[in-house]
Amino acid sequence: MKNILIITQKVDKNDPILGFFHSWILEFAQKIDSVTVICLEEGQYDLPSNVKVLSLGKEKGRSKLKYIFNFYKYIWQERKDYDTVFVHMNPIYIILGGLWWKLRQKKIFLWYTHKAVDLKLKIATKIVDQIFTASNESLRLVTNKKMVTGHGIDIALFKPHPEVSKENIFLTVGRISEVKNNIKMLSLLKLAPNFKLQIIGLPITESDKIYYQLLIQKIKEEELTSRVEFIDHCPQGKLLSFYQRAKVFINFSDTGSLDKAVLEALAMNVPVLTTNEAFATGYPVFRDLNSALTSTLNTRDFIENNHSLPVLINRLVTVMS
Repeated sequence: MKNILIITQKVDKNDPILGFFHSWILEFAQKIDSVTVICLEEGQYDLPSNVKVLSLGKEKGRSKLKYIFNFYKYIWQERKDYDTVFVHMNPIYIILGGLWWKLRQKKIFLWYTHKAVDLKLKIATKIVDQIFTASNESLRLVTNKKMVTGHGIDIALFKPHPEVSKENIFLTVGRISEVKNNIKMLSLLKLAPNFKLQIIGLPITESDKIYYQLLIQKIKEEELTSRVEFIDHCPQGKLLSFYQRAKVFINFSDTGSLDKAVLEALAMNVPVLTTNEAFATGYPVFRDLNSALTSTLNTRDFIENNHSLPVLINRLVTVMS
């Protein structure tokens, strides 16, 4: 494979949620001659000369009809510059472009890590050559096109810094939502009265915002205001200082997906306390607080061998070639 078209939601290295994908593009660019990226929205990026970024125009306030027009314009305009299509997390683009790509004999691949299985995903599955996913639990659809590859953690960025002193901090990273069980995390502060909880993330959906208000109310009722800190905007690079200082990373998610933030914490040798079923077996995580607090495990080696970004992109490129 010499040329690839990547379709993703956002290209912005400073985005607190999707900024990680900037590193994915960089890694692809090291292994492929030409990379064309179509994104719904673009922000700041620093990519090599063999990468072209085309935005559908969300950052300019374009309409959905304009998005679709631009999408078809770009896949036609760039048709001679890619032989493989890699769609990140959005099956709708496969539905929109899949038939045309098939007629042009383009290989089509999807990356998908979410508990939800909807009609769009089922239709896209019929079209694609293969679906990549981080773990068996990250894709709940039964299909022989499913391939478990592990996740892609930027281990060059997320690495331990022993010179930074640990503090009595529980850390959690990710959107504030009922499925993340943020309220449940408050109980840890009763078990460890000298600790505080740092929550990095934002409520996104309307239901998330309602849950956030319930979380605020619970914090006030439990008189924990001084012990809970919210950080609502944190680009990838700034996450490092929070991981470095935290003694335990908390993940009480009900999504069943392989949470990327957990793997980032493990890459930083931060002990992880989790109830997430995706980490039930085969991962160096803990189910009880005392074990997490007293852990001296080196978990970075596990991430380097199984979930590092270079390992992941090598696997994807090998299959797609």
